[in-house]
Amino acid sequence: MNNQNVGPTVAVLICGMFLAILNQTMVNVAIPHMMTDLNVSTTTIQWLSTGFMLANAIMIPVSTFLMATVSTRLLFAFAMSMFTVGSLLCGIGPSFAVVLGGRIVQAIGAGIMMPLVTNIFLRLFPPHKIGKAMGTMGIAMVFAPAVGPTFAGYMVEHFSWRILFFIMVPLGAIEVGLTFKYLSNVLKLTYPKLDWAGAIFSTIGLGALLYGLSEAGSRGWGDATVETAIVVGIVFLIFFVYRQFTARVPLLNLEVFGNFTFTMSTVVSVVVNMAMFGAMLLLPIYVQNIRGYTPVESGLLLLPGAVLMGIMSPIAGALFDKIGVRPLAIVGLAITALTTYQFTKLTGQSTYAHLMLLYALRSFGISFIMMTIMTEGLNALPIALKSHGTAVSNTMRQVASSFGTALLVTVMSTRTNEHLASYANNLTLNNAIAAENVGQFSAVVTAAAGLPADAGTAYALSLLSGLAAQASTINGINDAFLVATYITIIGMVFSLFLNRPKKRPASPR
Repeated sequence: MNNQNVGPTVAVLICGMFLAILNQTMVNVAIPHMMTDLNVSTTTIQWLSTGFMLANAIMIPVSTFLMATVSTRLLFAFAMSMFTVGSLLCGIGPSFAVVLGGRIVQAIGAGIMMPLVTNIFLRLFPPHKIGKAMGTMGIAMVFAPAVGPTFAGYMVEHFSWRILFFIMVPLGAIEVGLTFKYLSNVLKLTYPKLDWAGAIFSTIGLGALLYGLSEAGSRGWGDATVETAIVVGIVFLIFFVYRQFTARVPLLNLEVFGNFTFTMSTVVSVVVNMAMFGAMLLLPIYVQNIRGYTPVESGLLLLPGAVLMGIMSPIAGALFDKIGVRPLAIVGLAITALTTYQFTKLTGQSTYAHLMLLYALRSFGISFIMMTIMTEGLNALPIALKSHGTAVSNTMRQVASSFGTALLVTVMSTRTNEHLASYANNLTLNNAIAAENVGQFSAVVTAAAGLPADAGTAYALSLLSGLAAQASTINGINDAFLVATYITIIGMVFSLFLNRPKKRPASPR
């Protein structure tokens, strides 16, 4: 490829990635407003993130087949077109179902785009320049999360959450035009056969398992639908694994797990993504719905953490080259675990500055882990397995993000209901102390509001009900963060097994 064409090609790729990542970071801030406008619960609204990441995960292994079957320019243009159409559907969607459908269409485009861009970069640049090239690609991955939440907060507060999707439509259309004008056909086409059985097994398995985990929050863990979905998901995932080991051309080459370093790095990466993405959804809900902060304030709360992560990413990369991954993983996960644990102590009076500091410190810890762990695992693989390792690693990270979001939101919903039931059990007429306190509170409210006794008592009880619901939600969020802390500690244990391989294997097993 001509050096003159490299610059425009890289610019087109980075812009496309920037739009996809920007949209995902903006949606999290808009979640509380979308819950209200679409009249859905937390358990339901989280599917806008969970469904996106799941569809993304399903498309990543399929993208390996597409990259070897469709020309680079046409495939990237198709991915951007799907993302643009999905954005339009989300913007005009009159109901939650239509908006969710739009998010899934977006995810199909993004699921093709991310591995495609990575593979193009690996092909464009020689080995001695790949570090700098991947750093350039990281601009989109760092800058978008830094500006996305704040921009989204301003738009949601002054206009509508739908603007966040509408604005992607002209930008996506322009990107498609630039793709046909500047993007070259970089990847070689080999026209492999698609493993249809593997694709079907993985789609049913992941979808059913994730549905079961998500529905547990509203239906309960003992519900027949929840248990059936989880069992079906596990069975089809077993079918998928068996298929990948027996198919002549598997959808995902699971031989990469024969490499111990890759396996350990993947486990740690899965744990980090489970804890990180679930928490990113919980915090805006607490900040906006419980504390009453504006969407702009919610976005600004996340800004220092995103900027700090952007500053630290190249520094972590330099440290990785000097001291290896294990010290970075242990230190990063220790910081992440400690700061996540501090989020288990949220109250109705937690200060804005305290929340901002905790999130920034948590981002500081995560910055040591995200790219270094993945790089360590891929570096340990022989050349012949690197493309398969990239697909497996990206798929596992996306699935982990989906499962983490579903699990933590389910924990929050379940525990919120349990805390509320506990308050209701305590505040009964059989509890003499509680009854006396309620009577005194009713008298104070009645006097302060100047209401008749009956009306004052009813008003006081409604206030108590609201306070109990708020306290229950805060406690539910705290419980979810506690689970995220445990998950992070598990990752820290596995990080002890990480080590830079002394000699890179020359051929696949």
